[in-house]
Amino acid sequence: MPSRTALFISPHLDDVAFSCGGTLAMLKAAGWRTVLATVFTRSVPDPSGFALACQTDKGLAPKVDYMAVRREEDAAFGRTLEVDEVHWLDLAEAPHRGYGSAAELFSVIRPGDEIWREAAHRIGTLAGRVGPDLMFGCQAIGNHVDHRQTVRAMVELGRPVAWYRDLPYVIRAPEEAPPPGLPGGLVPLAIPVSDHLPAKVAGACRYATQLPFQFGGADRVGPALTAFAADEARRAGGSGYAERFLIDPLAAKSVSSA
Repeated sequence: MPSRTALFISPHLDDVAFSCGGTLAMLKAAGWRTVLATVFTRSVPDPSGFALACQTDKGLAPKVDYMAVRREEDAAFGRTLEVDEVHWLDLAEAPHRGYGSAAELFSVIRPGDEIWREAAHRIGTLAGRVGPDLMFGCQAIGNHVDHRQTVRAMVELGRPVAWYRDLPYVIRAPEEAPPPGLPGGLVPLAIPVSDHLPAKVAGACRYATQLPFQFGGADRVGPALTAFAADEARRAGGSGYAERFLIDPLAAKSVSSA
């Protein structure tokens, strides 16, 4: 019997790893083909202003190709979790599209920022080639403009999607609901990841440039992800460790049978 395929869409180079890496590891162990694609991965020469600050505040010198470093971290994640295919869709992050401050990243989408259209085209082209049985996309909890543009792109495609809760934003605000934009009729789904949490933590730690900023250091990644997964399981009425999603009821049967 041919293996099923899961296509994980990450706005940035780390979102899938932090948010649903346990589910990715679980599906891989169950025999699924796993494909990871990140939308906003483009290297931009000679960044300045806020875009430059986004790398220097991570301890990287101005002449370093920040996105090349981050792509290599993503490749290391793929090797760690034995992802079958890793793709970078080569669109520019928000600081390179005119968003000039941290506040603007979490505010209204700028007039004329239609990046979701090209994102939909590139995601759709990849999906057409790999033929996923199920796609995974972010809910955009935290309200980051790149996450919201990714949601809009994926909704446009009209394919079955399991929408994951965006970490680390949801760690800080576990009750926060996703912003408007997700399809209607979704149901909650909790996926047990107890056996795969060590793999998730190991994979998350590959994103070394992000760990001090997002978690307070590499030594805090495991405790933070473990505690949150335990809380997610409790919120779903279970025990152990889980990752939670919103999903179309028919698509839920596919992943629940893994």
